[in-house]
Amino acid sequence: MSGQKLETSRRALLLSLGVAALALPAAARNLPALPTAKLGSDIGYWGAVRGLYSVTPDMVNLENGYWGIMAEPVKAEYKRLTDFVNFENTVYARTRIGQDLDDVRAPLATFLGVAREEIALTRGATEALQALISGYNKLKPGDTVLYADLDYDSMQYAMNWLKDRRGVAVAKFDIPEPATRQAVLDAYDVALKANPKTKLLLLTHISHRTGLMMPVKELAAMAKARGVDVILDAAHSWGQIDFQAKDLGIDFIGFNLHKWIGAPLGVGMLYIARERLADIDPYMADEDFKADDVRSRVHTGTPNFAAQLTVPTALALHREIGPQAKEARYRHLRNYWVSKARELKGVEIQTPDDATMVAGITSFALTGKRSPAETNAIVAALRDQHKVMTVRRGGVAKGNTIRISPAPYIMEADLDRFVAALAVISGNRAG
Repeated sequence: MSGQKLETSRRALLLSLGVAALALPAAARNLPALPTAKLGSDIGYWGAVRGLYSVTPDMVNLENGYWGIMAEPVKAEYKRLTDFVNFENTVYARTRIGQDLDDVRAPLATFLGVAREEIALTRGATEALQALISGYNKLKPGDTVLYADLDYDSMQYAMNWLKDRRGVAVAKFDIPEPATRQAVLDAYDVALKANPKTKLLLLTHISHRTGLMMPVKELAAMAKARGVDVILDAAHSWGQIDFQAKDLGIDFIGFNLHKWIGAPLGVGMLYIARERLADIDPYMADEDFKADDVRSRVHTGTPNFAAQLTVPTALALHREIGPQAKEARYRHLRNYWVSKARELKGVEIQTPDDATMVAGITSFALTGKRSPAETNAIVAALRDQHKVMTVRRGGVAKGNTIRISPAPYIMEADLDRFVAALAVISGNRAG
């Protein structure tokens, strides 16, 4: 391919990255105006949003916490960029990809309320958080690191690994159930007091197990007052709720972009406050970037170029639908089914109705049936007999739960089907 044609192709790509909202197909651009009332429940608006997604009608999928499928406009852009990257191949990859991937950071940073120099792309929150936990260099032998039962498994493993990596003690505690805001604050206060040598605390913004949303700003302030640094797992929060990083008062955060933002599978991001960069070691002594470049704190190797280049389009659609509107929708869907499920005898809801403690994800259990085998049987019955997809989540101190996680394409009728199935499985109604 001639240099002129390559540059023309690249200019077209950069145009799509820089004005992704304008590049969205008409189906996305022509969404109705945001409702001025009933933001989370307006049937016309959310029916139009539902039209942006192509999803099997054979199953009501309430297991969207695993990853969020791409809307059709995002999928079309991902396919286009996949063709572009493969067509231009290493001619493009060896000459322009670095700058173009760097440019992907700009809209992310603006929307997150941070500087581009404070974020780096990863393959997901797990990779981001592993880099932050393993690279945190302020620990010394005899210190303690602390986490809770609701934190993500891979992050618990990384914290446990610090025992050998840094010579520290590892402490774990349980979040009370049923939880209240004050009970959670008290649990962290007790745990920090019981472990006075704690120097690093893992926090999870929204638990992937139960959907419990932690008061992370208050907890971070509590930790900071004791000289404890915090690493935040925001895999399930950014996009499910609307916030900016600086509002949380936390210097180290890992994000997913393929869950609630709707980017292609295999994209995440880490954030390190500019003034704290030196407290995270370069990843495996990375030398591809200078030590003062945040991108030296994670080294993925060759990423999925098309997936990362699609991020601005995914973010543009997220903003087009409306971050606050999506949060309101997730909360509406959660409250819609929970209010009905609470009327069923023997159904236990694992999150409170306090809006400061829950967003869209919520888990449930049947009384006396919290073993892996029992909860797996419930998941199987919902899936195989009632065509409702859910997932078992273990690791909760009081036993296994079943997670319900919504998506922008879920409608109230889908939840009615789920609640009817739950009534049968729980013995509240004949099958």
